[in-house]
Amino acid sequence: MPEHIKKKLLDEIKQLEYELTTELPAEIKKARALGDLSENAEYHMAKQRQEFVNARLGQLKKRMAELSLVNLSNIPRDKAGFGSTVVVYDATKEEEIEYRLVTSEEADVTKGLISTTSPIGRGIVGKKVGDTATIVTPNGRRELEILKLTTIHDEAAAAGEAVAG
Repeated sequence: MPEHIKKKLLDEIKQLEYELTTELPAEIKKARALGDLSENAEYHMAKQRQEFVNARLGQLKKRMAELSLVNLSNIPRDKAGFGSTVVVYDATKEEEIEYRLVTSEEADVTKGLISTTSPIGRGIVGKKVGDTATIVTPNGRRELEILKLTTIHDEAAAAGEAVAG
C-alpha cells in the first residue's frame, strides 16, 4: 500500500476514534443533562453522529485491510493494472489521454488519476498495447485504444536504473 494513502487513512481513523471516544460522549452527556430525551435535538444529533462515525470507522478499517492485501507481485507486468500509466486514444473525442490507475482514495480525474474501480479503470485493467477498451458511460460508449503502457514494475525498474546510473 502506498505510504501516503496509509497515512491518510490512519489520520482519519485516529481523528474519528478521538471524536467517538472523547467528543461525542461529552456531547451526549451534556444533551442528557438538558432533560427530556424524546424532544432533545442535541441528543438525537449526537447519537446520529455517533452512528455515522462508527460506520465510517468500519469502512476505513475494512479498506486498510483490503489495501494491506495488495501484493505487487500479483500485478501483471505486461498488462494495465494498479499503478500503470496508460496513454489511450479516445476515438469519441479524437484525442490522446494519459491515465494513471490508482486506488479510489487517490483518484482525481482532473489530474488523470483514475481509480481501478471506476468505469474507465475497470475497462483498462488487463489490457495490453493495441487493445481497445469499450467503456459505457452516462454519455454513451467510448472506445479507448491502448497506445502506450508503463506498468508499476516498469516504473520501479526505471527508478532503480536512475538511482544506479
